[in-house]
Amino acid sequence: MTDDRPVLLDLFCAAGGASVGYERAGFRVVGVDVAPQPHYPFEFVQGDAVALLPELVAHHRPAAIGASPPCFANSVLNNLHKIQALGYVDMIPETRDGLEATGLPYVIENVPGAGALRVDLELCGSMFGLGATCRDGVRRYLKRHRWFESNVPLLAPGPCHHTGQAIGVHGGGPTAKPRQARAIEGRGGYQGTMAERREAMDVTWMNREEISLAIPPAYTKWIGRQLMAQLGQAAA
Repeated sequence: MTDDRPVLLDLFCAAGGASVGYERAGFRVVGVDVAPQPHYPFEFVQGDAVALLPELVAHHRPAAIGASPPCFANSVLNNLHKIQALGYVDMIPETRDGLEATGLPYVIENVPGAGALRVDLELCGSMFGLGATCRDGVRRYLKRHRWFESNVPLLAPGPCHHTGQAIGVHGGGPTAKPRQARAIEGRGGYQGTMAERREAMDVTWMNREEISLAIPPAYTKWIGRQLMAQLGQAAA
């Protein structure tokens, strides 16, 4: 059976949080990442996303491209702990150059504080009602701001709703030990269990490390629908 949905390339796709959102918006998504992604749910190409971009565009003929360059050089953690010495490089400028060269609609996502990114849109989990009912019975919302740059107009669904307690889904990694949920006064806040993190982010297929790096599919579903509308207008 032929899949005639428009193709979206998702560069630096990781485990596919953004990809799932774009797929829910109506795209056929092809993910690209330099590292193996055993939990990625769609067609996957392993390799250097920027270097392979001309070849990927020629082969898949995408209608749009999404990209989430590694955020380590831009993260708040980077500023707090001075880990620039580890050699992290801001890949946003070269990613933008590659995307602009395609002439296609594109969206670049990154963390707040990504200085090279033009902030055309900021999204938060609270805009979409994301959160989790935690094991102490308290419903906590997902406060997870992300910035987006695009060469097409993008609108937000509304303002943030920062009321009540937030649930933390950051931290983790291949050597992290599982922790019980706990409420901490001050920096860090409430850190959810794995079940709570998956519920808050709507990423049931991800592990702890993958969740800590992901964005919720709700963000790119919202953006993807706007891209679809732009593509429809261009075709008309």
